Amino acid sequence: MHPAPSVIIFTTLSGLGFGLLFFLGLGQPAVTGTVAFVFYAIAFGLACGGLLASTFHLGRPERAWRAFTQWKTSWLSREGVCAVGALSVMGLYALGAVFLDSHWTLLGWTGAAFSLATVFTTSMIYTQLKTIPRWNIELTPAVFLSFSLAGGALLAGAEAAAPWLLAIAGAVQLAYWVKGDKALETSGTNLGTATGLGERGAVRAFEPPHTGSNYLLREFVHVVGRKHAQKLRMIAFILGFALPLFLILTPVQGVLIKHLFAALAVLSHLAGVAASRWLFFAQAEHVVGLYYGKR
Repeated sequence: MHPAPSVIIFTTLSGLGFGLLFFLGLGQPAVTGTVAFVFYAIAFGLACGGLLASTFHLGRPERAWRAFTQWKTSWLSREGVCAVGALSVMGLYALGAVFLDSHWTLLGWTGAAFSLATVFTTSMIYTQLKTIPRWNIELTPAVFLSFSLAGGALLAGAEAAAPWLLAIAGAVQLAYWVKGDKALETSGTNLGTATGLGERGAVRAFEPPHTGSNYLLREFVHVVGRKHAQKLRMIAFILGFALPLFLILTPVQGVLIKHLFAALAVLSHLAGVAASRWLFFAQAEHVVGLYYGKR
């Protein structure tokens, strides 16, 4: 698929924002007053910025509110409900922390649950699509959740949890790439099933069905060269997990240097996740490509 910048921004920023809200809801860090305001401003800025970016790839953004009415059947609708729930509950929790120097534990845990549920429902929008075997695997939700938790831990300064969560997220990413590369082949979908001619024997493309491009080819058929994909994967893995892990585990002297290393770890992770997200969409092998002989 052709990766739209708005979708990459949405999945990257919202995952990081809701990850931070998850840790803040659990009381990590247990900040109040002005410091709490800064943390919540960053968390809400990332989460809301990501959600706003998602509206740019809607055909009719003014009708986005209608998505909330289909929560019984639509993962997109469930994502919207969970996002509103997370932002509302954590907004109240933030008021207590910033203005009343109080942490309302039950409210915080509820907001944390909604935050994690938002990330999960986002992942299920893609996981449910059987037309894209690379997404239609159980590791897709694991990728979204592990990335969100690792990024949230980095932003929250959760020194004990961050290294473990980064390592887990990196391992999940590698496993996803390995399994995803075989997903289309093992899905049982081929040129025969795509054309409906498989029962008559082996099917091969003699000529393309169209002499020119069309909507399906523009939107759902995007081929990334293997060499380029491998280079981008290396960049995504190093920036997203290896370098942040190195930065936060390196012993340094002085509060300023420590904060500088932490900030660099967050920026590196953000860049790595963005590269991974680009690959996530660019390497999505929609089965319609089989019909056009592109797979």
